[in-house]
Amino acid sequence: MHNDMLAYFLKVNVVIVLFYAFYRLFFYKDTFFGWRRTALLCFFAIAAAVPLLNIQTWIVEQEPMVAMADLYASVVLPEFTVSPKATVDWKKILQEFAVFAYGGGVLFLTIRFLIQLAGIIRLADRCRTLQIGDSTIHLLPKEGGPFSFFHWIFIYPSSHTEEEFNEILTHEQTHARQWHSIDVVLSEWVCILCWFNPFAWLMKREIRTNLEYMADAHVLENGYDSKTYQYHLLGLSHHKAAATLYNNFNVLPLKKRIKMMNQKRTNKIGRTKYLMFLPLIALLMIISNIEAVARTTKQITAEVIEAVDNTLEKPNNLYNKNDSIPEDVIFEVVEVMPEFLEGGMGGLMKYLNENIRYPKEAQEARTQGRVVIQFVVDTDGSIIHPRILRGVDSSLDKEAIRVASAMPKWKPGTQRGKAVKVKYTVPIIFKLPKEKPAEPAAYAPINGQVEEIVAVGYQTATFPKVEGKVWQVVEHMPEFPGGMQGLMQYISKSIKYPVEAQKAGAQGRVIVQMIIDKDGNITEPTVISSVTSVLDAEAIRLVSNMPKWKPGIEKGKPVNVKYTIPIMFKLQ
Repeated sequence: MHNDMLAYFLKVNVVIVLFYAFYRLFFYKDTFFGWRRTALLCFFAIAAAVPLLNIQTWIVEQEPMVAMADLYASVVLPEFTVSPKATVDWKKILQEFAVFAYGGGVLFLTIRFLIQLAGIIRLADRCRTLQIGDSTIHLLPKEGGPFSFFHWIFIYPSSHTEEEFNEILTHEQTHARQWHSIDVVLSEWVCILCWFNPFAWLMKREIRTNLEYMADAHVLENGYDSKTYQYHLLGLSHHKAAATLYNNFNVLPLKKRIKMMNQKRTNKIGRTKYLMFLPLIALLMIISNIEAVARTTKQITAEVIEAVDNTLEKPNNLYNKNDSIPEDVIFEVVEVMPEFLEGGMGGLMKYLNENIRYPKEAQEARTQGRVVIQFVVDTDGSIIHPRILRGVDSSLDKEAIRVASAMPKWKPGTQRGKAVKVKYTVPIIFKLPKEKPAEPAAYAPINGQVEEIVAVGYQTATFPKVEGKVWQVVEHMPEFPGGMQGLMQYISKSIKYPVEAQKAGAQGRVIVQMIIDKDGNITEPTVISSVTSVLDAEAIRLVSNMPKWKPGIEKGKPVNVKYTIPIMFKLQ
């Protein structure tokens, strides 16, 4: 969450920089003051909104539906925790200092804003008032520059002639009637939150200057003499304002205001350049999502390629029984699956537990989840082509790749007595301590379908609680009759895609956790990663109907072992 907020905040400030450059390049010298006001306010709104827009979901929806060929089962490694070492983390210290410095700046500017606001309210309370039309005029008790705040107009009348007073009143009424103080307050808060960004302050200056352009233009439109009005502004330039959070009649720089009043009006066709704002927003949205787009596109591409590979790599499609097996073939399932040499499945889990190191940045960000890594066990047992099938974030993904690449040699898989290349998938759960465990999914009958009702019975009534210790990792892990290949065949033959889920277009990966007791019976099946209640119930039914397993062994004795199976539902 901390990293997400930091990324969002940095994106907002980068967008402000780009918008300021865009404004100076295209809008700075035109006389469409109303359009410029709208654009400047939109800049702030879009800067806050663009980093929140996520087009990753839209991309995923464009994913082509592939056949339900992604059904597989694999052992999910036991969850383990990694505690950070007690070392001086300078990066963390600097981050905390930066947060403290930023918070101090925000606090200081917020207090200053509130003091200014209280000063205006207190001044309004002390002044005598005069009603002119729909405007309330506050008469300043001592000499000071005229200004307005929302519908309050402050003037020291003794310093002005009648004509000057009318010019001032027209100018400040424009501010009040067009609610210019909203722009002022909004720009103040942007500067408070982004006080370290000089371009936020430059945007604030442009907003306030443009508001004065609008008020000056309205004065001249009401028939006042341009030269006289400009001399009047110069005469007031030495007056000190009574407040700072305001729309000020003689706000500096006067040179820019006088130059703008004398400038030729921009041709109306010039308004079309404001349409360039739309492609700029689209470009910023793409840039903001570029990392997510790249990651999602990569994942979709990998899944499509994997589906094609599954079709092309089946042994029956590649050779006849009397032919030799090509050396470049990579199998999904073989007669004898590869095996970790140093202790089989239990040894593999032990290796991972001992060698995986929880990345420090992931610990600090409280990042955790399930990384699924796939690699190829070569004909000599070496590990080649490791890749991430399901990632969590870059640091955890890299750690999974590192550990897989460093594995010792395996016993290679064999087909028809010959060592062959075989794909192997290992899911790894990264979990930090002191996290509340996920609640088991609740199951209930769905539209009276018998299978879902049976699934409820399996979870709530049929299976008693296992007595004795439940192991996560043992010397010899439980084994399905026929091994991994038999388990995969059982799932592919026994699973039924619920009609209701097909009609609703529901698909995804359901992860079922169960306990294989000392006798090899399946007990306490629970969904730990849900898709929909219909698919969850089908997964529970599938697991509950499994035949007995070969139980896990620890120190020569059968024991209760927790086991996890992911089941992928995909529609055509």
